[in-house]
Amino acid sequence: MITPTKGIAPDRALLTVGAQVVKQLDRPRTVSQTWSRLRSWRETEGYHAPISFGWFVLALDVLYTLGVLDLCDDLLVIRRPDAPAA
Repeated sequence: MITPTKGIAPDRALLTVGAQVVKQLDRPRTVSQTWSRLRSWRETEGYHAPISFGWFVLALDVLYTLGVLDLCDDLLVIRRPDAPAA
C-alpha cells in the first residue's frame, strides 16, 4: 500500500502519490486546492489509474508521518528540513 506491491501499481502507491502531492505544493495550499491540482496534474501527465479522495488523504497522512508536510492555518505546507515538528 505504501510501496508498490502485487496488488498496488507503482503509480498508485502512497509514496508515489505523496511525491506527486509534494510537486503541487510550490506554495501553501488548502487541502481542496491540492486535491484539485493533483487530479489535473495526473490527467495531464497521463496517469490513468484513478485515485479516490480517501487515497489522497492517506498519502497526506504518510507525508505528515514522515515529517515532510504540515498543516498550518488550514494550509498544507512543506516542512523545511531544519524546522522543528509542529
